[in-house]
Amino acid sequence: MKKVFYFIGFLLLLLNLSCENINETVTQTEDELPIIDTPIIEIPEDTNNTPENFKLLSLGDSYTIGQSVCETCRFPEQLKDSLLQNFEEGTTFSLQVIARTGWTTTNLIDAIASENIPPDFDLVTLLIGVNNQYQRKDFSLYETEFPAIVSTAIKAVNNDKNNLIVISIPDYAFTPFGGGNTNISEEIDLYNEFAKDYCNRNEITFLNITDITREGFINPNLVASDNLHPSALAYTKFVERLLPLSLEKLK
Repeated sequence: MKKVFYFIGFLLLLLNLSCENINETVTQTEDELPIIDTPIIEIPEDTNNTPENFKLLSLGDSYTIGQSVCETCRFPEQLKDSLLQNFEEGTTFSLQVIARTGWTTTNLIDAIASENIPPDFDLVTLLIGVNNQYQRKDFSLYETEFPAIVSTAIKAVNNDKNNLIVISIPDYAFTPFGGGNTNISEEIDLYNEFAKDYCNRNEITFLNITDITREGFINPNLVASDNLHPSALAYTKFVERLLPLSLEKLK
């Protein structure tokens, strides 16, 4: 009889131990889930070291295309080369020039329309108007068409007018061709004053380079071999003023 009691007691003991183990397992699973340490990754402040690809657009006439100087001597090409020297290795600059000798504002408007310019340029320069003056076009034409060209140029830089630079018209009176004709200078001033005032009122960058070309008699090296247009040296002086503005806008 004692053996029976011992056996029953042994069974009860086993049963009790099994319940305790089950409770411990459940308790650990539901209330004491293991904690996984997640590593903390520190992100540097500046991780963008990828070289950039900039697109430049220059609109104008003979002063932009570089009449009577080599292709790399014209100011848009000199500007592109100067910009390259101020960015890290691997950065590229593509340049599109829409300009031709003799173009008036009307000609430039027509040319831009045929080009279907995309709105993804990073910087645009505009220099136009001398042929309106030279061809004796009515000044009212410039008053109407210059703002239209500016609007189109702004669209080319994704509607960011800060990335447009309007350049003043050179004064060809200070060349052998112009012969110091003061009427030319007065009329060039009229065009430039209108452009400058329009840009100031609309918070658009306007760069004066006319004074450089008015040193043509003092320094003949500023005049190209055709005795009319700016030389490579003159364009270098243009770029000396253009470069800081361009860097500010691109950086």
